Amino acid sequence: MRVGIGYDAHRLVEGRNLVLGGEEIEFPQGLLGHSDADILCHSIADALLGASGLGDLGKHFPPDDPRYEGVSSLKILKEVAKMVIKRGFTISYIDSLIIAQEPKLSKYIKGMRGKIASCLGIEMERVSVKATTTEGLGFSGRGEGMEAMAIALLTE
Repeated sequence: MRVGIGYDAHRLVEGRNLVLGGEEIEFPQGLLGHSDADILCHSIADALLGASGLGDLGKHFPPDDPRYEGVSSLKILKEVAKMVIKRGFTISYIDSLIIAQEPKLSKYIKGMRGKIASCLGIEMERVSVKATTTEGLGFSGRGEGMEAMAIALLTE
């Protein structure tokens, strides 16, 4: 078995849609980034790449590459899954956490899990998505941005 950890954070800005786990979230701000800035998908992709020894997200999908401008992070996640499987690994489990003061995400979690599982080619029961706040502490607590963390378990 192999384990990898992933983390991502982006600033909240006006004029962008908020996308988390492939779900469009009703919120007046979105995350700033080169792609759709889906921090949940990015953290999961980084965890998968780390567990399989393939480096990090920036190595494979550089933020200055015009091919990835505005791209759905679900597409990136699918590509990462293919790379991991080609390397001889099975994706056994994903545990992830979104850290944001607002908005409340509970009604979106099931949809996120389904989309992520579909991209990875695994059952939804093998994908955990949780959300928490920081009780107003730090940049995510002040509503300046959002963070996500993930752990991936792979088997050979």
